Amino acid sequence: MTTLQLLVDGIALGAAYALVAAGFVLALNASRAINFAHGDMVMAGGFLSVALAAALPVSGLLLLPAVVAIMAAFGIAISAVAYFPLRARPVVSVFVSTIAVGIMLQNAATAWFGAAPRAGPSLLGGGVIELGGASLGRQAVAVVVIAALAYLGLHLLLGRSQLGRQLRAAAQDPAMAAAIGIDVTRMTAFAFALSAALAGAAGLLLSNSYFVTPTEGGNLMLKAYIAATIGGWGRLNGAALGALAIGLFETAVAAHFSAVIAEALLYAGLLVVLFVRPRGLFGERAGIRA
Repeated sequence: MTTLQLLVDGIALGAAYALVAAGFVLALNASRAINFAHGDMVMAGGFLSVALAAALPVSGLLLLPAVVAIMAAFGIAISAVAYFPLRARPVVSVFVSTIAVGIMLQNAATAWFGAAPRAGPSLLGGGVIELGGASLGRQAVAVVVIAALAYLGLHLLLGRSQLGRQLRAAAQDPAMAAAIGIDVTRMTAFAFALSAALAGAAGLLLSNSYFVTPTEGGNLMLKAYIAATIGGWGRLNGAALGALAIGLFETAVAAHFSAVIAEALLYAGLLVVLFVRPRGLFGERAGIRA
């Protein structure tokens, strides 16, 4: 495998991880509590794409809007069940409720699809693209393009729209946002919907090349957590850069050694970052979110 192929594969994996991390940070900023079911929501998005592909034999690109919409509705349902009834209680209550949601998702996926890995639909079909003497997988290139477009759309939504400004205000200072007329509950529900939509998109993007299993959610949750830690808590762009670094690192180490060694070195690297820069490589400006 050429260096260019490795680079594209690593960027593709990191780009999908970036969507996972962005959704994780959005829910974290809105609720000020970790959604431990986030990785399982990525898994649910992967299995949803498997189910839709079986019912509608079309490309993953055409299925993506349906997966995003269904997962967004699912995110609102999770906020209504696992967050809003408990938001006035100690934050550990939300931790426990989201862990429970994650376990239910794992068991439901096992019951409906079985424990064996399943492959989701490809975005544009198989085959390769010849570039500079290297053969690049069409799936990897499509993942990079779609993830980049999704992240650009998220950036424009949060930075250039009135809805995005309200969402950031509600996340940064809920009391002040409510005082100026922003519906904080509605903004928080929207953040959960957006978080779940990104998780669903990432699940579809990952399900073809890396397959999907009912127990994969925990690993994906840890990748999002590591990306957020590396990038600095509360920073969407920092989490995306952290996720990209994880994808490139895992791909390079796995290609030269093994996936097991890549996993071990990743967690060792996390310990080094926590020791040297406990607030992440990019830090977190006090009071600034998203």
